[in-house]
Amino acid sequence: MAGGARGPAIQRATRTAKRLWPLALEGYRRWQNLPPDQRERYMRQARDAAGRARRVVDQKRAQRGGRHGRFPGRRHH
Repeated sequence: MAGGARGPAIQRATRTAKRLWPLALEGYRRWQNLPPDQRERYMRQARDAAGRARRVVDQKRAQRGGRHGRFPGRRHH
């Protein structure tokens, strides 16, 4: 499949993964070293932020008239 239409995308994804895995590994190690109460605090912050984002999206969707989907200008068939 080398040289096909997907070749550049796969190469880009591979290069990106090779660059990011050390950062992901370090993040995992740091997460594992946190005390449980601090982990819970971060999880609570993430849940709260996700809830706020969900409410904003719902409000915007209601202001647009409740159109369906993420792309209101497109017609879904």
